[in-house]
Amino acid sequence: MDARLAQSTPLNMCGIAGFFDPKHTVTDVTERLALLQRELHHRGPDDQGAWSSPSGVAHFAHTRLSILDLSAAGHQPMSDASGRYTITFNGEIYNFRELRGDLEKEGAVFVSDTDTEVLLHLYARQGASMLERLRGMFAFAIWDEKEQRGFLARDPFGIKPLYYTSQKGVVAFASEMRALQAASFTSQSLDPVALGSYFESGTVPEPLTLLSDVRLLEAGHWLEWSQNVLEKQAYWTIRFPASPATEKPAQVVRRALLDSLRHHFVSDVPVGIFLSGGIDSTVFVALAREIGIKNLSTFSIGLTNQALDESGLARRTAEHFGTDHHELILEEGDAKRRFGEYLEHIDQPSIDGFNTYVVSSFARECGIKVVLSGLGGDELFAGYPSFRDVPRLVKLSNWLNLIPGLRQHLGFKLEHGNYSQRAGRLGGFLQSRSTIRNAYLAFRGIFTRRTARLLAAQFTGVPISQFMVHSSEKVPPTMMPNPGDEVSHCELTLYMRNQLLRDSDVMSMKNSLELRVPFVDRVLFETISRIPAAIRLQQGKKLLLEAVPEIPDWIKNQRKRGFLFPYETWAKSTWGDVFLETNRRLPVPNPTWYQQWCIFVLHFWLKRKGLEPESR
Repeated sequence: MDARLAQSTPLNMCGIAGFFDPKHTVTDVTERLALLQRELHHRGPDDQGAWSSPSGVAHFAHTRLSILDLSAAGHQPMSDASGRYTITFNGEIYNFRELRGDLEKEGAVFVSDTDTEVLLHLYARQGASMLERLRGMFAFAIWDEKEQRGFLARDPFGIKPLYYTSQKGVVAFASEMRALQAASFTSQSLDPVALGSYFESGTVPEPLTLLSDVRLLEAGHWLEWSQNVLEKQAYWTIRFPASPATEKPAQVVRRALLDSLRHHFVSDVPVGIFLSGGIDSTVFVALAREIGIKNLSTFSIGLTNQALDESGLARRTAEHFGTDHHELILEEGDAKRRFGEYLEHIDQPSIDGFNTYVVSSFARECGIKVVLSGLGGDELFAGYPSFRDVPRLVKLSNWLNLIPGLRQHLGFKLEHGNYSQRAGRLGGFLQSRSTIRNAYLAFRGIFTRRTARLLAAQFTGVPISQFMVHSSEKVPPTMMPNPGDEVSHCELTLYMRNQLLRDSDVMSMKNSLELRVPFVDRVLFETISRIPAAIRLQQGKKLLLEAVPEIPDWIKNQRKRGFLFPYETWAKSTWGDVFLETNRRLPVPNPTWYQQWCIFVLHFWLKRKGLEPESR
């Protein structure tokens, strides 16, 4: 069997967009739909479609990446036989064949072999409750012409994005914020709270965006529009219902991984794997043979700088498992070129994403359309230092409480004194509630909360007094069985969701590449999350290694480190003047490299969008 499975599924990795206009205030509908399609063309270069409802209220645009043979049956937007329901859909539903079988037993008649049509039939019968039956990654919009109702939904983990905005009675949505901007559905107003959050964490947390009138539909939520009223509701959330193990945990994990891999390898085109040289991606290569995958292609990137290069580990692993390995060693000239392209493709500022852009463009250059990524393994199996250090911060805070007033006094001194930003973040934490979430935000932070507010006020002109209640302070403490579960919850819902998944989607789809994440799977998570944290979150990913003993020793025993690029060297050699200006704007002495990078990326994005403070 090739790097695909016999039972294929029509896939819909696409760009979707549209708007609801009950008063017909948009006079240039055709032009707006064309603008939406143009900005999302990279997400689906193989086909495109536009549709307007008979009532003239709903308008959808679609661009499609062809994973299977392109045919009229898979064309979108797609309407059901009655013409009542129409959908524009981005993603894939892994269990659509089982769902289709159930629907056929109920009398449903299908005219195509697509999961898109399954969604239409499910929604017609079950409405929003259909979401509880879906396994996959998705973002879609459905219009009900009879009820004059629009329905938007996003997958449980937020793998596929869906932005929306409401202005002057018109509700518009799109897979990327750039499309809403290009089609004039947004203002040019920056959101000061979102900007402050960006300076704190290096990304913008959902549902915020840097534009004040655009929001990102939260993971595991649906949004319904009817009679100019928007209703939003969660249908799934991350929980850790730990229960006593009835069988060996390693067997549970292995079975769940194999099940997820079988679903994620389904395709009529070869499926590759991003092989980083770490444990998580090696898991997929090691298990591929067990589910019948042969002729597997793997992809890795390396650097001419030997101190930063990890490509040798990936190469050795590929040779060990006999994959068709493709390796890109970045020369300085090529790296600078790709670096510039990456900056141009950022949809919202983020301090991450370049490595995904490079390996995605490389895989696409090699003719691959679908790849698997090991993203999510660290969050599920305690692969980050945060699992050790964040609970320690909480213990320190509680210990300081033994002396009344000491914690707050020390925190104030650290935050307002002439100390490093790291010490300042610790000081900010000591003055807040002693929770895992607050400790985590301090641990993962870029700037202190105080500095972030100063910067946001500087960029927006909003008085700093309006930032005194931070959004994180409004979030109630999570109730988890174990502190490790709370850290895992933070990693999954903050770092992974707001940065890793978002950057992976934008940078892979910019290269017309479908990126799948088998660790980020609802069924797998609901299985593994029942394993008690004391077992699941053992240091060194012990449980994962026990579940997949095929992983070679040179992967098991290596010291974990993130993939590093010489960003500072590249950026300063090309945009040196910008960095000088960046440093002049920073209200902190001796800024670290990542703080400079955080400001630089924002400056670049603001300038490209015509939003820089000097031009406002």
